[in-house]
Amino acid sequence: MTTHQIHVNGLRFWAHHGCMEEEAIIGQEYRVDVTLWVDLMPSATTDDLSKTVDYVDVHRIVKREMGVRSKLVEQVCQRIVAGLREELPLAEAVEVKVTKFQPPIGGDCEQIAVVMQG
Repeated sequence: MTTHQIHVNGLRFWAHHGCMEEEAIIGQEYRVDVTLWVDLMPSATTDDLSKTVDYVDVHRIVKREMGVRSKLVEQVCQRIVAGLREELPLAEAVEVKVTKFQPPIGGDCEQIAVVMQG
């Protein structure tokens, strides 16, 4: 795996994930951070966007998957990983972190996060 990385951090979405019916109705804020391992030398030496991963494509894939309701953040995260790997062939590997703010856990909790690689 190459050592070059692209980070697309702080993608924010209002989504309706969660096991509780109220979460499906009301929704809440989520943050998605993506790291992609990509050989950046071809794009760095040519200044050619087609030789790297376009951040617009990363956002499009994440937005699409965040729009599909799931009970578990784990499923959302895995779908994002799979979509990025399938649709961005220049990405040798990806890591996705999905953060859910103020989860309804019956206590004070700022956020939970799920991190998956693929």
